[in-house]
Amino acid sequence: MIEIIGIGCRFPGGAHSPDTFWQFLKGQRTAIGEMPPDRWQAENFLSEAPDEPGRSCTFRAGWLDHIDRFDAAYFRLSPREALEMDPQQRLTIEVAHEALFDANINPQALEDRRVGVYVGAGMAESLGLAFSDPEHMTAHTMSGNALAVIANRLSYVLNLEGPSLAVDTACSSALTALYLACQSLSTGDCDLALVAGVNAMLGPSPFVGLSHAHMLSPRGKCSPFDEQADGFVRGEGCGVVVLGRRDR
Repeated sequence: MIEIIGIGCRFPGGAHSPDTFWQFLKGQRTAIGEMPPDRWQAENFLSEAPDEPGRSCTFRAGWLDHIDRFDAAYFRLSPREALEMDPQQRLTIEVAHEALFDANINPQALEDRRVGVYVGAGMAESLGLAFSDPEHMTAHTMSGNALAVIANRLSYVLNLEGPSLAVDTACSSALTALYLACQSLSTGDCDLALVAGVNAMLGPSPFVGLSHAHMLSPRGKCSPFDEQADGFVRGEGCGVVVLGRRDR
């Protein structure tokens, strides 16, 4: 039998732990709002017409605060390397440690153990941003921004020996990662598994593309199975579960 023994999360609306997330849900609050001012100049890419070239009909979404903050020294990473890392890598590392603490597991006790890492992530926006400015590419740019490295970085930081892979199946990435982790635990490929889902919204281009496809809700509101439904709302965040086997 496979069980969840630890949970970590970093979601919009200040839901930075399983307890605060549960309180957020109980309070029936919304985390959808305007884009933080430290991202990009939204007014330069905004239009009420969803098909206007280079423009999006909305930037209302579920945003994280202070996505740029990261304690590199705590994770034994150099400041230069951390600066080049995709925020999705940094979020996954931070929240994975929180999930391990929630499971009452010392991360250092996992070194050289068969612990699988499975990360659902649909896009590496930071890599596209890096490619657009070749003059500022460094030795850390590729490893810091490749989608596959989101999982590999966590395995490296924790010095794990189990399977390590990023999964991109679009909107089902995190669930697919969970499925693969359960398979690995069932077959004995690993003794413990860290499963994550992560997303960070770093530039206007995905908003523009989705707006042109008429997939975004201009109201910034999801209304599934409702005649008022006019699209979906994007969001960013990270969730991690620690999975283990339990004898029946």
